[in-house]
Amino acid sequence: TLHQSDLLDILGPLGTGFDLGEASEEKLLVGGGIGLAPLYLLARAFIVTGRTFHEVIIAIFFVKLFGFGPVAGLLTLAFSSAIFLGKMLAEDIENMKPGPVEAIRATGASFGQTFFYAVVPQVLVKTLGVLIYRLDSNLRHSTVIGIVGAGGIGQTLSASFSRYDFDFASAILLTIAAMVAFGEWFSDWARRRLR
Repeated sequence: TLHQSDLLDILGPLGTGFDLGEASEEKLLVGGGIGLAPLYLLARAFIVTGRTFHEVIIAIFFVKLFGFGPVAGLLTLAFSSAIFLGKMLAEDIENMKPGPVEAIRATGASFGQTFFYAVVPQVLVKTLGVLIYRLDSNLRHSTVIGIVGAGGIGQTLSASFSRYDFDFASAILLTIAAMVAFGEWFSDWARRRLR
């Protein structure tokens, strides 16, 4: 098996290429020893690059690729959500307590066992809250994305405003507010059940 000292010998020269400075165990291993640095750096670069673009810009890009309709909206929200959830999950893993990870590793557990028994219990409740937040955030973002032609409830809302059908537009806005309120209630309920 590959040990940390072997990793330092193999990946040590990469420390200067990625501006990591001294090639120490903490800098070459992610989250107190959860993952390998090259994979971590690649994922972080993808997240940072993805976060530089607003949802409207991403929606326009997907509308140009796939045309007007719900496919562009779905891909926009999926891409934005994946970037957001990846960032939040990475930060939760980096800021978790190292004690449980070290204890599980001391028993000779594999990477998968360490992940499922030491990492998941520490980040599950926060991740569920962020996931539900992103779900109701997607409901709100879908209105803006639909206005630029990416389909969904925003396109219907825009069409109702252009027809001066304010009763229908009000119904859509009330539905969005009700869904967000339901998401908040469900988030609180799920967090209480997991504790």
